[in-house]
Amino acid sequence: MPEKWTGRLVGKMHNERITYDDLAAELGVTKAYISMILNGKRSPDGIRHRMETAVDRLVQKKQVEQDSA
Repeated sequence: MPEKWTGRLVGKMHNERITYDDLAAELGVTKAYISMILNGKRSPDGIRHRMETAVDRLVQKKQVEQDSA
């Protein structure tokens, strides 16, 4: 069963239009691995912090791109 933080992270990704592909590329892993983590199939040490930080970086990048457009 997925942990509660994964639901919040998926919601944030949806609101910010960040895809599993975007997150996978940011973390240097596969889309399938991201899916396994968010669906509770894998739970590596420190993954919550790594994923939340990566999503925050992606949000910042999108804001910079929008500001410069």
